Amino acid sequence: MLAVIDYGAGNLRSVVHALHHLGVTDMQLVREPAELDGATQIILPGVGAFGAGMQQLQQQKLIDPLKAAINNGIPYLGICLGMQFLFEHSDEMGTHQGLGLLPGHVTRFPPSIGLKVPHMGWNKIEATRPSPLIENLPGDGYAYFVHSYYCVPADENDLLLTADYGMRFAAGVQRDNIYGVQFHPEKSQAAGLRILANFLKLTETVQ
Repeated sequence: MLAVIDYGAGNLRSVVHALHHLGVTDMQLVREPAELDGATQIILPGVGAFGAGMQQLQQQKLIDPLKAAINNGIPYLGICLGMQFLFEHSDEMGTHQGLGLLPGHVTRFPPSIGLKVPHMGWNKIEATRPSPLIENLPGDGYAYFVHSYYCVPADENDLLLTADYGMRFAAGVQRDNIYGVQFHPEKSQAAGLRILANFLKLTETVQ
């Protein structure tokens, strides 16, 4: 069963639509801990502010069950804010604690890049190493971004994808069963659908 975390602020409709397009039939929208039972994969799509998102996960009592499931080896894909949650803390509108599953932090693009923030639109992504998540990407590897804050992994071995927006930043991460992408695969056309399909193949959610 594919669990899609619904904490009231994610861009669920387009993500769910993309998953249905890929043939997913066994999907549960998770709003409370019991709904995580039986999950073989987890996707956490997110938009909005880091602190508000973590607070909502806490109010729904999802943080500890989510961390336990991931630590037990269930594949996790965080999208946009769902990737940022993986890290220790963010300085968006104050300092807020994340899930702490990856060392590092989240911070705002600095004025020194000389570009408009938020970073919005298509940008080329480049792999730092092989991964099943990014196998057989079509075209030139462009993805769609909407964000003002970016992840700074403390361990460069967790870095999977980079992009350039006045500076090189983490566009994707992976450690063991933990995956995250800063861009929106559900809005990234063929390349994004390939990434979602690759994630689903990790436990053959597509039937």
